[in-house]
Amino acid sequence: MALTQREEDIQKMLAAEVHIGTRNSDHQMNPYIWRRRNDGIHILNIGKTREKLMLAARIIVAIENPADVVAISARPYGQRAVLKFAHYTGCQSIAGRFTPGTFTNQITKQFREPRILIITDPRTDSQPVLEASYVNIPVIALCDSDSPLKFVDVVIPANNKGKHSIGLVYWMLAREVLRLRGSISRAEPWDVSIDLFFYREPEEIEKAEETAEFEAAADPTAAAAETAADPAFAAVTPDAFDAAAFDPMAAPTMAGFEAAPAAAPVVVDPSLAVPPQFVPEQ
Repeated sequence: MALTQREEDIQKMLAAEVHIGTRNSDHQMNPYIWRRRNDGIHILNIGKTREKLMLAARIIVAIENPADVVAISARPYGQRAVLKFAHYTGCQSIAGRFTPGTFTNQITKQFREPRILIITDPRTDSQPVLEASYVNIPVIALCDSDSPLKFVDVVIPANNKGKHSIGLVYWMLAREVLRLRGSISRAEPWDVSIDLFFYREPEEIEKAEETAEFEAAADPTAAAAETAADPAFAAVTPDAFDAAAFDPMAAPTMAGFEAAPAAAPVVVDPSLAVPPQFVPEQ
């Protein structure tokens, strides 16, 4: 029996541990907490997570200009997800340190006037949330069980400390935004892999590059085939070079110009020679 779209989304969220909270909880997050495990970890209600994702996507689609939406993540695990979300939805992104005054100080070069913010962690990204409250910008935030909800308008209850959880939430949000815009169909799965939204360790990237270089070095036939297929290398063959007719001492000539005559030998007058220096005896 084929699973419905909602069941598939819930299975993905369970696999990415979107429902895993922390040992602490904020009293404003109580409506989104399902229960507390014996080890003290709070479990989030992923049914409400999906509902809030649909609500957030409808709000984002209501903005006429996608560039008026800004996704922010100072947490390293969410920076790649934010950049990918901005790439596929057309919004802006701020990955890394947030410059204070970006939304309030018009003198700064990075000054922006967005119409809506998407925050990865209200605690880590407290500065943009505070500035958004000064200029009346709505805030959509991924909130864990212990996240402060001050100045947050739309809460998406999710684990905002795991790289798989953050990547999956942004992937689902981007997919729903594109579906509401009509860019992709609901009858077919989105062809963008979820792995593109996941944070990658620098060691993993270096290891993948080293593996690719090792495979290329271990298979010389593939490199030879690529060289033979290149027309720039195909034009130069060993038969085109005549070693017998090559004179290394011949002067180079150009079409339409004659070779310059050989220079006359230089004759040195012996009388002009520099006399040897006087060296006193020891």
